[in-house]
Amino acid sequence: MFRFLHASDLHIGKRFGTMPDELRGRLREARHTVLDRLAAQARAGGAQTVLLAGDSFDTETPSPAMLRQALAAMAGHAPLRWIILPGNHDSLLADELWAATRAALPANVMLATEATPLALAPDVVILPAPCTTRRPGRDLTDWMDGATTPEGALRIGLAHGAIQSFSEDGGGLDIIAPDRASRAGLDYLALGDWHGQMSIGPRSWYSGAPEPDRFKHDQPGRALLVSLAGPGAVPDVTPVETGSFDWRSLPLDLLSGDDGAAALTERLPAGPVRRQTLLRVVAAGRLRPQARAGLEAAIAAVAPEFAFLQLDAEALATDCESDDLDAIDRAGALRQAADALLTESLDEARPAAERQAARDALARLFSYCAAMPS
Repeated sequence: MFRFLHASDLHIGKRFGTMPDELRGRLREARHTVLDRLAAQARAGGAQTVLLAGDSFDTETPSPAMLRQALAAMAGHAPLRWIILPGNHDSLLADELWAATRAALPANVMLATEATPLALAPDVVILPAPCTTRRPGRDLTDWMDGATTPEGALRIGLAHGAIQSFSEDGGGLDIIAPDRASRAGLDYLALGDWHGQMSIGPRSWYSGAPEPDRFKHDQPGRALLVSLAGPGAVPDVTPVETGSFDWRSLPLDLLSGDDGAAALTERLPAGPVRRQTLLRVVAAGRLRPQARAGLEAAIAAVAPEFAFLQLDAEALATDCESDDLDAIDRAGALRQAADALLTESLDEARPAAERQAARDALARLFSYCAAMPS
């Protein structure tokens, strides 16, 4: 029995430039400390090896401190063994990165930087496909088909890239053959690049990112505990959770008569988990202007309890009639502006984009008026 932990896409050093200043440092630190959580899951599962299937670093030029601290964290978990594969974000073009890594390499860390068999034991061989550039444009796993390994040895492929349309960078290229595991006689193919955990078949898996960094996948940070009973045996693959932050999208479907704030309150997670939750509320349907203003106010009121809270109202239409405008004013400049926006929003002769802009402006006007002291 050979048991290992399969992880990828740590993206240590990711800057999170679009996030608030006070959150960026916490997110960056979580990418470093995930090494400790990976080690803990490996030990708990009885694994002595961690395979990192690419993009351990977010760029080809991590700072010396970032690199040395990551290697020190791995060294601190000896005798656990780490195997690092270059991905598209930290490809082999980064000569300085890999030279500096070799110079400071701990005894329990191995680099899979060559497309050649890497023996972990007489009966366990890794077949790596390191990324040569950010977009190699070819299937770097081709060589595995003809790779020779000792008779009776486990053959474990290690690669980073897209299969069919599964490309995190949006390239959509058919790069890695979906049937590479069967073609190359692999007992398991450990893949990186796609940040959501996914099985391509019983022997080919994307581990997903162990610490999420976007709302795209709506999954907790995970790795895979893999057990191989012997050559040809079907792998036993068990997902294990490793993330400290939870990135979630919350769908909120609304009808014109709904109370938007109440609907939101019913759906929000409660308690201390909010501090570790990045939540995007995706509102859709229709709301009356006052209800929409109430929803936006409820978001603003509770947002400080979350690591990050965002309202996506792109698919939320505003139902407004003349009587609704009395909540703004019964006369005067504000009421005249509201009447004009309502007229524009209902004018079928106008382009759809202009009508939507008028609806959005009217909703914003309601929000401003609701926030004004009475």
